[in-house]
Amino acid sequence: MSASLPELTGDYQLDPAHTRIGFVARHAMVTKVRGSFGQFEGTAHLDGDDPAKSAGQVTIKAQSIDTGVEQRDQHLRTNDFLDAPTYPDITFRSTSVEQRSESDYRVTGDLTIKDVTRPVTIDFEYTGNAVDPYGNLRVGLEGSVTISRKDFGVTWNAALEGGGVLVGDKVVLEFDISAVKQG
Repeated sequence: MSASLPELTGDYQLDPAHTRIGFVARHAMVTKVRGSFGQFEGTAHLDGDDPAKSAGQVTIKAQSIDTGVEQRDQHLRTNDFLDAPTYPDITFRSTSVEQRSESDYRVTGDLTIKDVTRPVTIDFEYTGNAVDPYGNLRVGLEGSVTISRKDFGVTWNAALEGGGVLVGDKVVLEFDISAVKQG
């Protein structure tokens, strides 16, 4: 039996084994490259009585970027893109939470990439909760947001012979979250 919203109130930690933080970017104007980050940690405070009092934060290790192609991943870690040695962390810290329907939430916060911080708004769907076989209360959320990589100083590109560019400016960040209630 699933818990009601007020019963969900508490502090949560992202479960990295069951959470995916991914991205999609246009390549050569004809296809999409998908990838994810393998190392991250995050916490949230959920307030089931007053969702506006909820908050969350995530820290992603830029070095952990993975598109399935090692040569591309190495390039993405350089100063052309994420400059992981200089800026090891990508962070998001919420500034407001708005409940839009029974299962839809709008989370606004500060996203920092390469030491550039900009506000972003992520629409999340609450996908439910369950007690796992180990007695842990879990909640699920899915969301995404489209950002301009140029807004964060990630400007490298290459012109294509027939016009256009190698890497699109728009990047979709995807969040499939499983969080475990603490305490």
